[in-house]
Amino acid sequence: MGIISYLANPARFLRFSKIATPLFGWLAIIGLGIGLYLSLIGSPLEEEQGHTVRIMYVHVPAAWCAMAAYTGIALASLISFVWRHSLADSAARALAIPGAVFTALTLITGSLWGRPDWGTWWQWDGRMTSVLVLLFIYIGYIAIWNIAERKIAARLAAILAMVGWINIPIIKYSVEWWNTLHQPATVSKLSAPSATAEILWPLMVMGLAYTFLLGWMALRGIEAELVALKAARNTPHSPATVTIEPA
Repeated sequence: MGIISYLANPARFLRFSKIATPLFGWLAIIGLGIGLYLSLIGSPLEEEQGHTVRIMYVHVPAAWCAMAAYTGIALASLISFVWRHSLADSAARALAIPGAVFTALTLITGSLWGRPDWGTWWQWDGRMTSVLVLLFIYIGYIAIWNIAERKIAARLAAILAMVGWINIPIIKYSVEWWNTLHQPATVSKLSAPSATAEILWPLMVMGLAYTFLLGWMALRGIEAELVALKAARNTPHSPATVTIEPA
């Protein structure tokens, strides 16, 4: 909690983000450049899927970031709900739109990747359905922030985020709990990943690049909200006027 308490102060956070934001941005650009080269040129074709397997290098990191962003929202919402840190609300809100974009990208690329093998663009299996539910939760979370006053929105959005997190382990373990079209985990097996090194390295580089990109977008979002909040506090309010008309 030490680093969280330190960064909870907006002035300290802005000093931190002044260094971290461009660093994350450059790491994302460099990682994406290397990762795309390894994914599109350096990695081998799959015997059955051919070039279609290259969609994996976009799909898997997008899915990881979709779940990571939502977990970040849930943690920030818990901090906000318990300790009433306004910066935690800003962090959760800043992660929402990038998380929703990564979730939509996961669904789109998953459909494109699965179409040649499954013979259909969509199947209501556990993994695909739970990711679609995650997208709906993101949309609901964003909507709350846009239709309610900030204090009320912060409480309602935090409750939704914390309750909705139960969907994250469902996404993760759906391939093990139910019959599904998706293959079991290939990278997260600590003992022996089933992916070969030629596939694993580009996937890990793309995963890191996506993570830095998510971090960069989140930091930019928090910075923008802090600036907007400061401007709102400094905006003078016009005094109320009362006009008395003669009887």
